[in-house]
Amino acid sequence: MKTILIKGGRLIDPSRNFDGRADLLIKDGVIEGMKNGLKAPSGSETIDAQNLVVMPGLIDMHVHLRDPGYEYKEDIITGSRAAAAGGFTAVATMANTDPVGDDPTTICYIRERAGSAAVRIYPLGALTKGLEGKELAELGRMKSAGAVAFSDDGKPVFNGMIMRNALQYAAGLGALIIAHEEDPYLAAKGTMHEGSVSSVLGLRGIPSAAEEAMLARDLMLLETSGGRLHIAHVSTAGSVELIRRAKAEGLKVTAEVTPHHLILTDRAVKNSGYNTNTKVNPPLRAESDRQALWAGLLDGTIDVIASDHAPHHSDDKDVEFDFAPFGIAGLETTLPLMLDEYSSGRIKDLTLPILVDKMSTAPARILGLEGGTLQEGGAADITIVDPDRSFIINPETWHSKSRNTPFAGRQLNGAAVFTIVGGKVVMREGVITDQ
Repeated sequence: MKTILIKGGRLIDPSRNFDGRADLLIKDGVIEGMKNGLKAPSGSETIDAQNLVVMPGLIDMHVHLRDPGYEYKEDIITGSRAAAAGGFTAVATMANTDPVGDDPTTICYIRERAGSAAVRIYPLGALTKGLEGKELAELGRMKSAGAVAFSDDGKPVFNGMIMRNALQYAAGLGALIIAHEEDPYLAAKGTMHEGSVSSVLGLRGIPSAAEEAMLARDLMLLETSGGRLHIAHVSTAGSVELIRRAKAEGLKVTAEVTPHHLILTDRAVKNSGYNTNTKVNPPLRAESDRQALWAGLLDGTIDVIASDHAPHHSDDKDVEFDFAPFGIAGLETTLPLMLDEYSSGRIKDLTLPILVDKMSTAPARILGLEGGTLQEGGAADITIVDPDRSFIINPETWHSKSRNTPFAGRQLNGAAVFTIVGGKVVMREGVITDQ
């Protein structure tokens, strides 16, 4: 394995509150040293990072790789290459596959396939059998097989007793539950946020209460379970406030937000002319919600930025808005979108250390994974970013099989230029390597 010296970069490591210039030496897949003046050993590679930012490898704790069962949309290999291109060194993949990832066999399949992937792949197990919300899946056996957390994401656990039992059982296992908060009866087969825009467009709306009512219930259940709960893709101001209060009361709750909920609102559906790539679940909300999400991210209420990478074939999306599936493919745009928000100065108080924490250190801590740090002796999972790299989003050049994004054609500043996993360069200047 090649020794690599990363020379003269700005190193950001939230795990140690470090932000400064230093060299970083990688040897035998681990970080051997971090200080100024390091010399490149004979036969090593030197990466000139003078104008670059070096950070712990990014971790996306919410992706859908569609494998097994829907490989025409994405598979573990193409999804991992998309992740590497986007600067991620690890991803956690959801269980809404076919068959559903609700048993050790499917977890083992994903881990076996991950051996050929460009980045680390961590399987999430289904919380209930078949994602039906009626009976708990084999959580203990899946955890032993390698599942890092449990979620029915894509579907809510509507039965309160099932959710209560899940939180209590997972607490005994020391396991994390990731919740998709949605009351299906309040959502009532809506297709976008319920508000003035949906009324003008004549589309059935999904009210904020559909998310907030289920979230409030689960926080009440969490209070007595002693478990840990992570809230997926928070989208409303009310949800942010509920999580903020729960944290103040000492509940073990964490939360994530997606770039599309931070950047877009329900007006994107109208302005795009009913572009189905603006159809996501939870839906793009109002401007007041978007601002509340940023406030929650900056004050620590929201812990993580995750892509909720939901790839779809163009044939699935190229239909009437009502019939299109929900989802945006986000692995190759999440980091650039967030870097652009930083470089533009649109968000006051947003800093690079905050972004690194939300996209690396915090996900590693919440999922209990290695990584999220530049600590000497740690795994050499590293993302190197050029914050001044200007480019236009062109889905036709993606490594993902899918192209469903509302951000096509947008010019951004900032992108990953190197992705290093276990001391191996897996992406160099946008090119996936076989090193």
